[in-house]
Amino acid sequence: MAHNNNLKFDSICVHGGIGDYEFGPVVPPIYQTSTFRFKDSAHGAALFKGEVDGYIYTRMKNPTIEAMENAVAQLEGGFKGLGCASGMAAVNTVLTTLLKSGDHIVCSRSVYGPTRTLVETVLSKFGVESTFVNSENFNEIESAFKPNTTVLYLETPGNPTLSITDIETAVKFAHDKNALVVIDNTFMSPALQQPFKFGVDVILHSMTKFLNGHADVVGGVVVVRDQEMYLKMRKVLNQLGGVIDPFNSFLVHRGLKTLSLRMKKHTENSLPVAELLEKHPKVKWVRYPGLKSHPQYELGLKQHKAFGGMISFELNGGYKAGEILMNSVKFCQLAVSLGGVETLIQHPASMTHLTMGKEAREEAGITDGLVRLSVGIEDVTDIIADLEQALQKITD
Repeated sequence: MAHNNNLKFDSICVHGGIGDYEFGPVVPPIYQTSTFRFKDSAHGAALFKGEVDGYIYTRMKNPTIEAMENAVAQLEGGFKGLGCASGMAAVNTVLTTLLKSGDHIVCSRSVYGPTRTLVETVLSKFGVESTFVNSENFNEIESAFKPNTTVLYLETPGNPTLSITDIETAVKFAHDKNALVVIDNTFMSPALQQPFKFGVDVILHSMTKFLNGHADVVGGVVVVRDQEMYLKMRKVLNQLGGVIDPFNSFLVHRGLKTLSLRMKKHTENSLPVAELLEKHPKVKWVRYPGLKSHPQYELGLKQHKAFGGMISFELNGGYKAGEILMNSVKFCQLAVSLGGVETLIQHPASMTHLTMGKEAREEAGITDGLVRLSVGIEDVTDIIADLEQALQKITD
């Protein structure tokens, strides 16, 4: 199928990235090969010089991977995608491309734990400076910028606090300072938020989450706006080697076909769950972009097409209450990750953000009683019944 920029989003989910293949398959074949045969030495030389389009070696490019990359890029309204072996491989590819020794990065505090760890413990060894800010407060972004700031890295809504950053304001400021803006769009997916519309330079996702949607793939993707950035990123990804494999690309591409449907159901289920939690005596507060009590509710209406499947809430009983809740759920599955068809629940202080340390967690708003809930697409009454019985187990 020819690339068609006029298709509506739901149609791109089904048809995006699919090209013309031998024998006319409706679904792109899995090219499970490490290398590709050249027609002759001149053809091989032309491929290596970039004079002709084609395939050399799967670490560099592969038809199955490229089909998925193109599909995600179409959904985000970008130029091209780069499939990575994990979300963290995508983060590493982006930051390694954009940062050099002596550069400074400003980053959201409410960010995926390993992203912060990568910046503070790995990139710092190579002379990259960093400042973490509460990015929902624009004044903190503004104050953190230095003459050597080259990247503003945002995750919005933030993980796991669901804090929302004003993308448009942040982009305008960063660009005025000659800095590039990167957004981790994992929590919303392009079905609910398209950051390129607000001027962002680079988007990345953990495709493990909503893009694939079925908890059976680990993968990441980077989406860029133009060919110049694509070639820079591709060169780095090829050298780092953190590429996704053909079979996982095939699974992600299949998952994309139902992305729009799934995100509608995630949102439909999440609002009544969030409303239940907000009224519950064992719960101190709830953060869900669809609740009017969310501090950035109005901003969310501007940036999101719908509210998504992620909820965070604070238990009155702190760390101990978090442990009891985790040990009491029966239907909701106690597991890290998010964005699958099944409901997953986890306690960041003892799980995903443990390595940050208590002080850094609290600075990022990740308190001991914070619980992150990824609402699935099951019957919502089953989700609610399980949460109610588990919350009853918490004693004051």
